[in-house]
Amino acid sequence: MSMMSEFKEFAVKGNVMDLAVGVIIGGAFGKIVDSVVGDLIMPVVGAVFGKLDFSNLFVVLGQIPAGTGATLADLKKAGVPVFAYGNFVTVAVNFAILAFIIFMMVKQINRLKKEAPAAPAPEPAPTPEDVVLLREIRDSLKK
Repeated sequence: MSMMSEFKEFAVKGNVMDLAVGVIIGGAFGKIVDSVVGDLIMPVVGAVFGKLDFSNLFVVLGQIPAGTGATLADLKKAGVPVFAYGNFVTVAVNFAILAFIIFMMVKQINRLKKEAPAAPAPEPAPTPEDVVLLREIRDSLKK
């Protein structure tokens, strides 16, 4: 079998197509979660903790050149090394929310996939009369 035909067989298998669809939907879903975290959750968390903007929490690790702004974007643009832990907090919250949502989806799918409990085995059919009679004859001959 040639390499191209093997690749074609591999590429059109159902699992590969399912994986491709999952990756595409996952990427789009990730953008939705990014928006939920960045635009809805983090502003509320920031307001609760005193109007903090987590994306601008950082520690400067080098010298700041004269005339450079004090924002994270300005410092990064100037090439100043910064420890941007606020961005990490945002990404970690984003991951936690995404993981929880996926957990809930998988849990629901597994609940729907559960097979119905197996029906109890039917009671054996009554033994035919001729078999009962033959057994009685056998038993009486053994005596």
